[in-house]
Amino acid sequence: MNAASPNGVTVVLVHGAWADGSSWARVIPHLLDKNIPVVAIQNPTSSLADDVAATERAMASIKGPIVLVGHSWGGTVITEAGNDPRVKGLVYVAALAPGAGESTGDLVSSHPAPPTLGKIQDDGRGYLKLSPEAWIEDVANDLPASEVRILATVQPPLPTSTFGDKITKAAWQTRPSWYVVATDDRAVSVELQAELAKRLKAKTTELKASHLLILSKHREVADVIIDAVKSVTA
Repeated sequence: MNAASPNGVTVVLVHGAWADGSSWARVIPHLLDKNIPVVAIQNPTSSLADDVAATERAMASIKGPIVLVGHSWGGTVITEAGNDPRVKGLVYVAALAPGAGESTGDLVSSHPAPPTLGKIQDDGRGYLKLSPEAWIEDVANDLPASEVRILATVQPPLPTSTFGDKITKAAWQTRPSWYVVATDDRAVSVELQAELAKRLKAKTTELKASHLLILSKHREVADVIIDAVKSVTA
C-alpha cells in the first residue's frame, strides 16, 4: 500500500437521492489507482434510518479507519452514520449537513428553492422522482444529454417523508470535514453549500460544476477525498 493510504484507511462512498452507488463510477478508479480501498454503498433511499443502517452494515466489516464521503442527500446520511468511532473524517460533496435536530428539508427551505425542486414529480402514492427535464437542464447540465437521460430513466423513487427525517447526533461536530462546493449547482443552493462549509469549519474546495460533479469533475472530487485520507492519518 502506498503513501496515499497509510494505516489501511478505507473510503466509504454514500450516494444521493434518486441515485445509486454507480454515481461514483468515475471517482472510484482514481482512488483505486492510489491503492485506497473503497466501498460504495447501495442505499435504499427509503428513509434516513434505512440509509444509515445500510451504511453501518457496509462499514461493519471494515477493521481500520474510515473516511466517509457523501454526495447531496448522502451528506445527511454520513452526518448520522459518521458517529461510528472508526470514522476519522467526513467529505461532503455538494451535500447537505444538518445539525442535531435538523432535517434535510429544514436546510433546503432556509434558502430560495433551486430550479430542480420545481421539477419534482409526485406519483400520488407518496413517492417522488425528478423529471427528465430536471436531470438534463439542472442536475447534470454539464454532462451529455444522452448520458443524463439514462440517469433519469434508472432513478429510484424517493418517499415524500425522507427529507423530513431529523439528525440525532451530527458527526461533523467532532470530526474534521472537507466540503466541495459546486458553484453552478441548480439542485442544492450554492449559498447553502457555502454556509454549511463554513459551519462545519471544513477545508473547502470550489468547483465550477453542476450538482452531479462526481461524474463531471470526478478527478477533482477524488483529489479532495485523497487529501482527506492523507490528512486524517498524518
